[in-house]
Amino acid sequence: MIEINVCIGSACHLKGAYNVINNLKKLIEEKNLEDKIEIKAAFCLGQCTNAVSVRINDEPIVSVNEDEVDKFFERHLAGRV
Repeated sequence: MIEINVCIGSACHLKGAYNVINNLKKLIEEKNLEDKIEIKAAFCLGQCTNAVSVRINDEPIVSVNEDEVDKFFERHLAGRV
């Protein structure tokens, strides 16, 4: 199971964290990957200046713009599932 933590702290919230979460959920559902990818909200991943901060499993944190969730998914997740 791949675990995705999306920061919902103040800076990330203001930069569209909930839109990132919703867009990821939509992609996961469209690709029928609910049993392979889990999304969790995190209050702070320590990268506020790079919001929206996202971590996959225990890997380094990636900054994700709500308009580029598709690119993030293809770059960081598509090859794993």
